[in-house]
Amino acid sequence: MIRFVLSTFGGIFSWIVTAIFFVALTVGGVFWMYSRNLPSYEQLAQYTPKTISRIYSGEGKLIDEFAEERRIFVPADQMPDLVKEAFVSAEDKNFYSHGGFDARGMAAAAVDAVRSGGQDMRGASTITQQVMKNFLLDGSRSIERKIKELILASRVEKALSKDRILELYLNEIYLGQNSYGVAAAAQTYYNKTLDQLTVGEAAYLAALPKKPAGLHPVRNYDEAVERRNYVLRRLYEDGHIDKAVMEAEQAEPLKTVQRGDYPPFRETLPPRDYFTDEIRRQLSRSFGQDEFFGGGLTIRATIDPDMQAQAAQALQSALEKYDRGRGVWRGTGATIPAEQLKTETNWRAALLKVPTDKAPRDVAGWHPAVVLEVGDRSARIGIEGVPEDEDGHFITAADVTWARKLRSDGTLAARAKVPGDLVSVGDVVLVKLLQTDGGSRWSLRQVPLVEGSFMAMDVNTGRVIAMQGGFSYQSSVFNRATQAMRQPGSNFKPFVYAAALDAGFSPETIVVDAPIEVNTPQGLWRPKNSSNRYYGPTPMRTGLEQSRNLMTVRIAQEIGMDTVAGYAEKFGVYNPMGHYLANALGSQETTMFQLVSAYAMFANGGQKVEPTLVDRVQDRWGRTVYRHDQRVCDDCGDLNLRNGVGPRIETHREQLINPITAYQMISMMQGVMNRGTGRGISVPVPVAGKSGTTNDAKDVWFTGFSSNIVASCHIGYDQPRTLGDSAFGATLCGPVFQQFMTAAAKVYGGSEFKVPPGGYWAKFNRFTGERLPDDATGDFVQAEYMREGQDLIAMGVVVDGGFAMGQNLPLFQEGETDTGEAAITTSSGQQKIVPGKADFGTVSSGGLY
Repeated sequence: MIRFVLSTFGGIFSWIVTAIFFVALTVGGVFWMYSRNLPSYEQLAQYTPKTISRIYSGEGKLIDEFAEERRIFVPADQMPDLVKEAFVSAEDKNFYSHGGFDARGMAAAAVDAVRSGGQDMRGASTITQQVMKNFLLDGSRSIERKIKELILASRVEKALSKDRILELYLNEIYLGQNSYGVAAAAQTYYNKTLDQLTVGEAAYLAALPKKPAGLHPVRNYDEAVERRNYVLRRLYEDGHIDKAVMEAEQAEPLKTVQRGDYPPFRETLPPRDYFTDEIRRQLSRSFGQDEFFGGGLTIRATIDPDMQAQAAQALQSALEKYDRGRGVWRGTGATIPAEQLKTETNWRAALLKVPTDKAPRDVAGWHPAVVLEVGDRSARIGIEGVPEDEDGHFITAADVTWARKLRSDGTLAARAKVPGDLVSVGDVVLVKLLQTDGGSRWSLRQVPLVEGSFMAMDVNTGRVIAMQGGFSYQSSVFNRATQAMRQPGSNFKPFVYAAALDAGFSPETIVVDAPIEVNTPQGLWRPKNSSNRYYGPTPMRTGLEQSRNLMTVRIAQEIGMDTVAGYAEKFGVYNPMGHYLANALGSQETTMFQLVSAYAMFANGGQKVEPTLVDRVQDRWGRTVYRHDQRVCDDCGDLNLRNGVGPRIETHREQLINPITAYQMISMMQGVMNRGTGRGISVPVPVAGKSGTTNDAKDVWFTGFSSNIVASCHIGYDQPRTLGDSAFGATLCGPVFQQFMTAAAKVYGGSEFKVPPGGYWAKFNRFTGERLPDDATGDFVQAEYMREGQDLIAMGVVVDGGFAMGQNLPLFQEGETDTGEAAITTSSGQQKIVPGKADFGTVSSGGLY
């Protein structure tokens, strides 16, 4: 009997041992099979996650950020213990004791699955396993993936420390709202850094890995609170907090940015504008999209925030003034249904949903609003971001009489007398609060149809301090300063004159101003002056001051369009430039970005300068990977410089033109400001510049500079059409330039332009080009700074460009201007001024005035 019992148990034991052996052999075989061709975990040692690239102003203030995945990398030793403990308690309580996988946890998960009939299927994955899944494997739910996960987890535990594994996990994990990693999530949900989180806030973040989308703090509030309280209980059970703290935190409501309890982080940044978006565009080309959006770059921009605000305000004022002068009301085109206007809560929520391209929020002082009621003499409005008061907010009749409503069929209604003539209940409008002698009132505004651009740059370093690519970035992201190709018109003429000066002309060289006819494949071209008049032989300086087209064409013909094109390409205005005579008048298109940098080379003495929006770029490790300023300063680190001696900065920039030529161009463009097309512009420092107006006034420009800042303004419709008979560069863009440069002078100052060595001063009659004695005085005397021998061409030589027309005309006389007006004697013997109407020629020739 005993032998039988022992034999029976022996057999059973043998079967058990054999079964265990074969199970172990099978499991071993499975693990051996799956352990082949596994991805290498060594890449984890060189972990470089996608992180946010950030743009800072020169003062170190964060102004924008770009990211494909919003992640802020934080090393494990800089993470608060509270955050690490919360995630370990919630996700893997045995993290610091297991070897990569938790057998007990897996067994418990299996038991729970059986007991629930498959309803409770939790993965029981450790933090190490989740790292393997996120970094090395796909997210599929399969036995094969789980086996690979276990193998890799056990291997990684032997290769990396626990802190390093936890660091990978806490920086990589997705926590909802496009937030990757705990630091980005803390910013997204609380607008806080990790060390500012409370216990309850850290617990909520630790709750999110389970199902980020399903624990939204607004849509799934109750479930989110329940899961947060579970994590708090786990923290208590693991001994990280006491019971009093747990109960106090569990009793607290779940406060987040999404529920309106904290301001969003994005609100702490200025609205995205043309400047930072252009940095994105340029650096994405230079570094690649992946590196820019995921490389964690630190970018120091050249922007001056105060000057950027000045540029935006100056351009917006000019565009709005022009648009308002057209007297047409278009509105935003957006409406809110009547049923959503019954309560303040509803209309405010609806107003917030109106897209920014309809109602931009980046125009200073402007607010989106909705029309709530329309009365006989006023319209009541509800305004975004402005509290309601007892009386309400209204648009009055006095504010609408400037406009006629544009009907849906394209016709215009009669001029408005009351707000009801322009707006209806539910219309979304833009309003601005105006201060008047009698108090304040709300005024209707609209985004202009006409657009424009403005850019300002340091003439010596190429640092762009301001760039406004349109009226509003939110209404149109197209950057007209860098992307729009427009005709510069007479803004191009200085480059023709500079080429002539380098070719031996002088500012007082006489050039014939008379009719020209040129046979072209398109027909006979007859360029004309803006005044539609001809002035005969005229000094070249006057030709630039008064923006004479015919003189410019003759100069270009005389020196050759190949020479003009060479200068334009050398200055970077065009690449390449067509060798057509009409291009001397600015008919070929270019960008403001190119034009501004070219004008800077006049201001800095003819040296090549590269425009930049970025001073420096550093990678995620703080290494400088780009620096714009390549100048050398050997003395900057010398602490023993003698009193009164400044550091010497050496530059090796290319000298594009003779410095004396550059100074002569500065002097001639100062004449533009004093006597020519820019004479209405007043700036408190010495400035030089040139206006530009193209055929039919489709594009108007003004570009000018002081001794250290160059700035340019352009106004025109996106689909080119005339701005009207009264539109000129000096009248529309001149005030923008004046307003900006007046503000810039207070910050950057300005001095007399530096006279280069190697020349000599001589006096000329500015009307005849005649050389005068050194002691000559009077309004007709013009002092010129000349190169040796340069004045020979001015002595009795008349340039006609080979057209041989008008040489016998009298010289330009004192008192003659380009106003296009004529004095006549009427039948009664009275003198009357008859204004002339310009004829803009037979082809689009670019420059006019």
